[in-house]
Amino acid sequence: MAGSTKRLPALPAERALKVISGRWKAVILYHLFDRPRRLSELKRLVPGITQKVLIQQLREMEEHGLVDREIFREIPPRVEYAATPLGLSLEPVLLALCQWGQRHADEQNELDHVADCVIRPRLARSGAQAA
Repeated sequence: MAGSTKRLPALPAERALKVISGRWKAVILYHLFDRPRRLSELKRLVPGITQKVLIQQLREMEEHGLVDREIFREIPPRVEYAATPLGLSLEPVLLALCQWGQRHADEQNELDHVADCVIRPRLARSGAQAA
C-alpha cells in the first residue's frame, strides 16, 4: 500500500477525490456498507459493470484500504469483499454527495431524472446479525 500512497496527491481534498473517483466505486461501496458480498452478488447488484471493471475497481479500493477481500479455504473457493472501517467512514460523505446531486438536479429542473438517496442500515457486525 505504501507504493500507492506515493502516487496519490498531497492535497487532502484531491487525494480523497482520487481514491473514490471512478464511475463505479461509490456504487460498489454503497452495496458493501450493509454487509460483505461475493463478486457474483456485486455483479448482479451493479448490472451495468463488466466483471473486468468490477475486479479492477475492487482491487483499487483494496489497495487504498477501503475494501478487504477474504478468501475462504473451501471447495470451490469463496471470496467475499467487505468495506473496511476506512471505507465505512465514507458513508456520510457519499450520502452528502448524493444529496448535493439531488439539489443540483432540482436547481437544473431535472429532479425527476434522479433516484432517491438511500443508505441502508448496516447489519450488526457481531455474530448475531439482523434477519
